[in-house]
Amino acid sequence: MPDIFDTARKHKIQNEVLMAVRGDIRNVAIVAHVDHGKTTLVNAMLKQSNVFSEREEVPDRVLDSNALEREKGITILAKNTAVQYTGPLAEELGEPEGITINVVDTPGHADFGGEVERGISMVDGVVLLVDASEGPLPQTRFVLRKALEAKLPVILCVNKTDRPDARIEEVVSESTDLLLGLAQDVSEEGIDLDLDALLDLPVIYCAAKVGHASTERPADGEAPDNDDLEPLFDAILKNIPAPQYDEDAPLQAHVTNIDASDYLGRLGLVRIYNGTLVKGKNYGLSRVDGSLENFKLTEVLRTKGLERVPVEEAGPGDIVAIAGVSDIMIGETIVDPNDPKPLPLIHVDEPAISMTFGTNDSPLVGTEGKDHKLTARMLNDRLQRELIGNVSIHVVPTERPDAWEVQGRGELALAILAEEMRREGYELTVGRPQVVTKIIDGKINEPMEATTIDVPDEYMGTVTQLLAERKGRMDSMSNHGSGWVRIEFTVPSRGLIGFRTALLSATRGTGIASSISAGYAPWAGAIVTRQNGSMVADRKGKASPYAMQKLQARGNFFVQPQAAVYEGQVVGVTNKPGDLDINVTLEKHMTNMRSATADVLETLTPPISMSLEESLDFANEDECVEVTPESIRIRKIILDRDQWYKWYSKQRRQNQNS
Repeated sequence: MPDIFDTARKHKIQNEVLMAVRGDIRNVAIVAHVDHGKTTLVNAMLKQSNVFSEREEVPDRVLDSNALEREKGITILAKNTAVQYTGPLAEELGEPEGITINVVDTPGHADFGGEVERGISMVDGVVLLVDASEGPLPQTRFVLRKALEAKLPVILCVNKTDRPDARIEEVVSESTDLLLGLAQDVSEEGIDLDLDALLDLPVIYCAAKVGHASTERPADGEAPDNDDLEPLFDAILKNIPAPQYDEDAPLQAHVTNIDASDYLGRLGLVRIYNGTLVKGKNYGLSRVDGSLENFKLTEVLRTKGLERVPVEEAGPGDIVAIAGVSDIMIGETIVDPNDPKPLPLIHVDEPAISMTFGTNDSPLVGTEGKDHKLTARMLNDRLQRELIGNVSIHVVPTERPDAWEVQGRGELALAILAEEMRREGYELTVGRPQVVTKIIDGKINEPMEATTIDVPDEYMGTVTQLLAERKGRMDSMSNHGSGWVRIEFTVPSRGLIGFRTALLSATRGTGIASSISAGYAPWAGAIVTRQNGSMVADRKGKASPYAMQKLQARGNFFVQPQAAVYEGQVVGVTNKPGDLDINVTLEKHMTNMRSATADVLETLTPPISMSLEESLDFANEDECVEVTPESIRIRKIILDRDQWYKWYSKQRRQNQNS
């Protein structure tokens, strides 16, 4: 046996198969609702395990290395790091040289559910992080259910106990109720759970920002009485089982993520379940389609802190990066070529939202910079590359050769993809989000969302009316006496397209909404999400301040004065329903007649600036968003106004006949 197995201890399990244990490893995922402090907690764990030197400047949320993650303040991609624990408990457990804790930081947003499922497939237990004030929210339910379905032990960590509005005891009670309720649901689906272990749920109280944790419940609004994270490390080592493996089983290593190196090319992140990976040896790769391909393992990299260190071999329980296959894919299994036994593919929830990605065919295509990626071939290659590392999206061909339907769990995930492509130099058009329907018992069914909204109580009526217009049904309402109300709705997914923008406007920026999938239900009927029409440019040119000043009483503009516009571009929003064609390029005519009085100085209202997500929410059914590295514009799908009016008349006649 290789040296890495010297610490393995054998024991009997229920099925009487003799198994070995890697006592020097723990694999754990930190799961939570978005913004409950997962990445901040990982930061504190890294600091207290001496990953950083004393003089090293450590940024907040060091694992959020993606530029978009830092801008939006959320985790988008699941990432792993390794913490070397050398505290007193390591020697008690018979590992005086320390125990490696592989930590997987997962996204908290349900739109990135594929990342959560991949993260959970790598570990042997989870730390469920819950905000001491907000308590369990929809994504908490989502990630916890995934952990229970995988039969993983759970540690409850109540974070942010030092918040002034903390309600620690209530949050623990709500989290326990949620855990037991989900456990019952999962058990009814035929999954055998250890309910006794769930009743004895370990609870840790934490203030991740200052790096404090304790098993003793602090008073509301106070940090735990212990000044380090030792109680959390103890809970992980005692409650998360060490990896088990069969010494006689052939090699099984599951590919759970994809990365790249400037020197090694594509890397596959693998969790080894049985057997050993040795650098320089030949192995088999069981493909997604069931075929087997032989390859030579050129490099094995083990994670230490934030670095990947080359090693000669890795054994059961290790999470390592490997090189040697140029087109390795998520879900594939590295096996013994003489005895291939591949592992099941990673299951991901079905997509609920789709957008059409197509080439940019506007008059301004390619005019804003050099080296822009414009062609259908480039766009298709980029979407195919996204499929390699993103298991939660589907790319479906359309009737047009230069457009593709991209399906995902939510509009945020697809908007993030479009934003990444924009920053990589692509020009494209993105259609308004649509729902992915199913035919069940001969009827059209659409995806539903369980939505939780927190608002100040004076806006309760406004929010209720807003969701009633979108076919929402109120399920429950609770008031914790803090001036805020929590309302839970079941809403069609298409009713939530553009809802967050409307909620922020209606509640003066105070409303907080989050949602998860609630299955499918019969089509709820027509939903009107936008009352105001679009102001559409009727010719190509430059927007003139004179024309904008004359037209600003009709609505609000999206374009700056002197900005290039073209026929069919949406340059603003009207004050009334219905589209309005305008000549926004009209210049003031010069004459040789002197005016008796000087021109009256009139100010121009600043135009509305919208992000890509806000533009996608705003766009109507007949509109799309033009995305370039420099600009984001809303436009009609049919640019020629005469052709558009013919199409519109035809659609209106069809609706009247139906």
